[in-house]
Amino acid sequence: MAKTLDYHTIREIFTRFQDAEAEPKGELDHTNVYTLLVAVALSAQATDAGVNKATKSLFEIVEHPQQMLDLGLEGLTEHIKSIGLFRQKAKNVMKLSQLLVDDYGGVVPNSRAALQSLPGVGRKTANVVLNMWWHYPAQAVDTHIFRVGNRTRIAPGKTVDAVERAIEDNIPVDFQHHAHHWMILHGRYHCKARKPLCRTCIIRDLCPYEEKTE
Repeated sequence: MAKTLDYHTIREIFTRFQDAEAEPKGELDHTNVYTLLVAVALSAQATDAGVNKATKSLFEIVEHPQQMLDLGLEGLTEHIKSIGLFRQKAKNVMKLSQLLVDDYGGVVPNSRAALQSLPGVGRKTANVVLNMWWHYPAQAVDTHIFRVGNRTRIAPGKTVDAVERAIEDNIPVDFQHHAHHWMILHGRYHCKARKPLCRTCIIRDLCPYEEKTE
């Protein structure tokens, strides 16, 4: 396992991220915590842009679990059919909406365990919702963060769980709230999987990644 960067280097990296974008935002459109939960659940193996396109008309008529149940499975499926795995995702959204109505009075719970008890909601989805809506410093590790964490050695790890723990352990507390957003955006737009844009990278001089592009 590659050695983690030292504290001062990690601190400088996140200082630069913060200077570049002080308040990074998630790119999934939503109107409240319920639509955020639905959007994140739909985003698995799909792009945020693709999810936003599919949910634009959906979230104009659905903002609460009961409204989703009233729309019905066929109605939801029609809205999200452009998203990968849309049939299974539609079933999960209907099931989680029913559970929210039956067990939580239509209110989205704000513990990781309760969120993960909902169909189609894994740890990553729960962490995104906890972070974006309740500003809890949960670290949702997707493919971008996994790649950035290992390439830069900010948070090296062989598994998603290991990278999540490394982020929590290594990144200074004052950067924890926005850490996963900075890393996602860096991975999505700069530290790309096949052709990282090293030449214009704001942390190039601090990054140990050797296969830099020109």
